[in-house]
Order: sequence, then structure tokens, then C-alpha cells
Amino acid sequence: MDAEAWNERYRASELVWSAGPNQFVETELSGLPPGRALDLACGEGRNAIWLARQGWQVTAVDFAQAGLDKGRMLAEALDVAWVRADATTWRGDASYDVCLVAYLQLAAAERGAAVSNAYDSVRTGGTFLWVSHDLSNISEGVGGPTDPAVLMTAEDVLTDLGGRAFEVQQAGRVARLVADGHREDSADTAWDCLVRLVRRD
Repeated sequence: MDAEAWNERYRASELVWSAGPNQFVETELSGLPPGRALDLACGEGRNAIWLARQGWQVTAVDFAQAGLDKGRMLAEALDVAWVRADATTWRGDASYDVCLVAYLQLAAAERGAAVSNAYDSVRTGGTFLWVSHDLSNISEGVGGPTDPAVLMTAEDVLTDLGGRAFEVQQAGRVARLVADGHREDSADTAWDCLVRLVRRD
């Protein structure tokens, strides 16, 4: 989907995504001392807002202005800078303590650009966190994209980083329970790709 398609989607409902943070973002980043954080492809800003509430100074980047506008409204007086830019072309300044990318589903070449841009924005010793729908979800899980071209594995994300130096803290697929929307007592499993790295160079 291009930026205008996402603008239309964001305008069509109050919130496309939940107001709270992604469960893996919350779990993986809760223990870190607040500093500067980048949420690349932030959508409506749910993860950026959660980080700001934990005391982080956040830059939230997305190419859909409607999503940024919603995030800005929800963030109120929190310390979030909202930036309209494409994750495949935006460049950071290697000064962020954390960069997260959550559910940015792109074909290989575009994904590689976004992964590189995100990682290169992190300072040495900083944390890179990537969460997305895993390739295995299309056959083994529920929900998410049905086009395998925009799905990936943790190994794909690591390969996108080429010869960069990093410490792998986690890289693999993780299970996420998803309510089926029909019965409150039922849930199904979605499979996500999770990569958490510390930059070493």
C-alpha cells in the first residue's frame, strides 16, 4: 500500500490498531533506561506514545500524514516529534538509544532499505528491535498479510544488515495469541518475526 492508501485507511476509523503498545515492544523495551527512541513506520503512534509515557524522547516517523495526525492528537503534551517520511529513504543520525520497527511488511528490496536505515540510526551500544509477521504465519498462523513477498524470517532481517557488527539478543519467531473476534474465550496463534540486536562497531 502507498501513503495515500494508508491515509484513507487511517481516516476511515477511529483507530486502526489498538491504543496500547505491541506486546513484544513492551516486553523487550520495558527494562531499558529512557533515552532517545525512534519509532520508524510508526502508523498511529501507539508504540511511540507508550515509549514517551515511559520517559523516552521519541521521534515517530511514518509516510502517512493521517496516522501521524492521530498520533499527535493522542500524544497530547508527551515528548514526541512527528515526522512525515518514508522508512525506506529516511536517514537518522546514529544517535538513538533505541530504534523499533513494528509490522512494516515490505518486499525484500524495500525491507532491506528500511532495516538498514533503522539500524544505522542507532548509536553504538543501542538497541534495534524489529517485529513483523513471520513468513511461517501464512501457513501455520492466523491473520496478517497473505502475500509471501512481504513476509520474512529473522534470518532475512539479519541478512539485510550485511556486514554490520551487532550482538544478537533474540532472533527468531514468536507466538502471539489473537482473539478470533467471535467468542471471547477463544484464541488462535499468529507467528511473528522478532529480532533484537545491540549495535557493536
